[in-house]
Amino acid sequence: MRRFATVRVRITLAAVFVVGIALAVGGIWLVSAQRSSLTENVGTTARLRSRDIALTIADGDFPDVLAVPRGDENLVQVIDANGNVVASSANIRGAPRLSTLSPGPTGTASRDGDLAEGDGPFHVVARRVATSAGDYTVYVAGTLEGVDESTTSLVRLLLIGLPGLLVLVGATIWVLTGRALRPVEAIRREVEAIGAEDLHRRVPEPRTADEIGRLARTMNAMLGRLEDSTERQHRFVADASHELRSPLTGIRAQLEVDLAHPELADWQSTEREVLGDTVRLQRLVDDLLALAATDSVAPDAAHRETLDLDEIVLTEARRVRSRTPHRVDTSAVSGAQVVGNSGQLARAVHNLLDNAVRHAGSTVTVTLHENDSSAVLTVTDDGPGIPAAERAHLFDRFARGGDARARDDGGTGLGLAITYEVVVGHGGSIVVDNAPGAQFTVSLPLTAVG
Repeated sequence: MRRFATVRVRITLAAVFVVGIALAVGGIWLVSAQRSSLTENVGTTARLRSRDIALTIADGDFPDVLAVPRGDENLVQVIDANGNVVASSANIRGAPRLSTLSPGPTGTASRDGDLAEGDGPFHVVARRVATSAGDYTVYVAGTLEGVDESTTSLVRLLLIGLPGLLVLVGATIWVLTGRALRPVEAIRREVEAIGAEDLHRRVPEPRTADEIGRLARTMNAMLGRLEDSTERQHRFVADASHELRSPLTGIRAQLEVDLAHPELADWQSTEREVLGDTVRLQRLVDDLLALAATDSVAPDAAHRETLDLDEIVLTEARRVRSRTPHRVDTSAVSGAQVVGNSGQLARAVHNLLDNAVRHAGSTVTVTLHENDSSAVLTVTDDGPGIPAAERAHLFDRFARGGDARARDDGGTGLGLAITYEVVVGHGGSIVVDNAPGAQFTVSLPLTAVG
């Protein structure tokens, strides 16, 4: 049953059904039109013949046997007012009255039907003729046998030809749909064979620019995104496991040493070091959870609202200012409204300020303003800046500068990566320059993205 549920089968059956209905309706119309046309021809011939006879006997003088043209098979009779046959064609000489059809008020009438004389149905025309000798009725009957034979022949031809034509249409549609869907089957087989370890593979792309070609290109683009995402996930897991293992190993080593040699243990020193490692672990876990939330929760309509970005910036600046001796200058922060996720944007601003404070000499400067289409936020520190070679990988996960690897630095290497994901997820951009310290410039659209 699955074989008959394919698109190819459905298209072929649908085409055969539609064409079959069209051929059936067309055949019926053709047979009806031919019968009507042939019958009309017989009727026209009979009417013309009756008119000729009427003109012949108009003077009341006519022979008993009416002459007819050679090859004319019409039956002709002239009936007087008493219903007697007074003249007829040679082919029905001596026969009784052909019909009782009355000419009616118009002087002529016609109908189809069987006669006592002759084979098959006839088309009978009755015409009243007024002569000096009285009124007569002329009957002319044309046989419809030829009409029936011609119609029967046409029906027989259609019964033979139309099914053959239908089979030809079905076969043509079957072949054409097979060729059209062959790339789809190739795509399906390739996708079916692609596993988690084969994301580098791509489906075959037809050279055409039709729907199938666009489908193949879209699927290859999707496979490319999956491959990039998987590689990033693998790198992330590897880096995260390393970053988590280091403090845990340090904590375990210190505790094991103190427990193995309690007489030499300095428990207060150990507690301070373990507390430092624990705080570092907490920050790392917080950043990992924030990064996971950024990856899984897109800033779609359900998570968007109109926000005063200046309030977020000033709030985060107050938090940073309360725990650093550095000066945090927000005098150039002006009003700016954006549409986005307040929690994610607050985390991004917090990370930028935290990064600037860690590397600043004495001052962190924050500015915010609106232009025609964006809100532009800059965070600048007066530190040593960032070497050009490190800027290309600055927003990678667990990427830290060479001078930032010390354990007392407090960074996890995820803050700027989280900021980058948030900004890009909101349709914005972030760039870094030296001015002469590090300057991060974030542009966010004033309207919702998507």
